[in-house]
Amino acid sequence: MPAKAYNGFVDIYEEIVRMRREGRRAALATIVNVRGSIPSFQSAKMLVRDDGSILGTIGGGCVEAEVWQAAREVIENERPQTLSFDLNQNPKFDTGLVCGGTLEIYVEPILPVPHLYLFGAGHVALNVYRMARLAGFDITVVDDRESYANRERFPEARDIYAEDFEKTCAQLAPGESDYMVITTRGHRDDMRVLRWAINCPVRYLGMIGSERKQFAIFAALEKEGVARERLERVHSPVGLDIGAITPEEIAVAIVAEMIAFRRQAEAGVKRKKSERRVVS
Repeated sequence: MPAKAYNGFVDIYEEIVRMRREGRRAALATIVNVRGSIPSFQSAKMLVRDDGSILGTIGGGCVEAEVWQAAREVIENERPQTLSFDLNQNPKFDTGLVCGGTLEIYVEPILPVPHLYLFGAGHVALNVYRMARLAGFDITVVDDRESYANRERFPEARDIYAEDFEKTCAQLAPGESDYMVITTRGHRDDMRVLRWAINCPVRYLGMIGSERKQFAIFAALEKEGVARERLERVHSPVGLDIGAITPEEIAVAIVAEMIAFRRQAEAGVKRKKSERRVVS
């Protein structure tokens, strides 16, 4: 549903709410400091959506074009930027429409609430749920056991499915901003879920288990015709290597890795990429 329009204008704040609800990203540019005369006003805002379209204006011209480009970088990197413009000193800003002045523009990322699809509802999954909730994730829990997948164990989950994994997967539509962790109670169910999950455009896909388990499942899926490139997306064994043993420690490692990808922490991300191996 599009944001409401008032006298022909769409409200920026309602558009932000709508985009976050849909799992989309954007960047909001706001004029935060002004000296002298500029072709707009302090607090003017422009929203740049993930498809490059804009809503609102900060004055037009070359300034707005540069801010648009910076906003695209902010959306990609998910990190804010502050831009400074001296309309007196830089001739490219002299459009004949401004009297000259300086301004600062703060460009901040607008991100959806991260959503985790958690397959399995056992001890490790329960602790992943708890840690991920503390880290700000919305969570959907999937398990084929109603005695495990229920509101008593997962009171703040967005959704809970307690039915056959394949039946549930057919109902789900994960997006590019979503996360997925597979931690069912057995190899068979892990492979059933992974067979579906590798075709989902999620941001992060992890599967619990030893390297021996990973190699066995990957080998079976490759024999079925699954492309190696798809298997290379899977983080397995899942989680940062912190020597975790208990379910609580394993959950910390898993959620820490998801945060590393969410925040693009290069050290953690690169280390995991260099360590990842796929069966030959």
